[in-house]
Amino acid sequence: MTNIARRPATVAESGMLRVGAGLMAAAGLAFVGYAVIFFIRNFTGAFLELGIGPGQVDVGRTEIRDFSPQLYNYISHLHIALAGFIAATGIATAALAWFGVRRGELWAYLTAIAAPVLGLAVALPAHYPYGLDTLGHLGLVYLATAVFVVGALLALKPIMEQRRAIHR
Repeated sequence: MTNIARRPATVAESGMLRVGAGLMAAAGLAFVGYAVIFFIRNFTGAFLELGIGPGQVDVGRTEIRDFSPQLYNYISHLHIALAGFIAATGIATAALAWFGVRRGELWAYLTAIAAPVLGLAVALPAHYPYGLDTLGHLGLVYLATAVFVVGALLALKPIMEQRRAIHR
């Protein structure tokens, strides 16, 4: 029979680890909430994303549809697809944090960080050159990201302590 190395109970029971993982999971769920808002706005008169108004886009749903129904359908499909990918990333991040990071699993920690970092690294830069970086548009994303970073920093120390204890 093979012996399985177990991490020290103190790490799994670490309050800092639980709080950090909880904050990471809550931020992941906040991304899901943002995706739901994004999805709903696609089907309402708002159409454009949260925080995007006449100062950023000088036409709305009706004008876009009147100009080109195919363009309107294309933009709508992008909204729906992006909402799905944001929600999927949020769910994956929350599950990794709650079921892996909370147990002190380094692989879960690294994966929970990689998923939203990749998404944000690709998505955020495109907002700035076009003036789409309004606080109303990105504010909730910034808030969720800040909560996530605090959680990740809180969880890092106990996870690293666990690794050092195992490798002694």
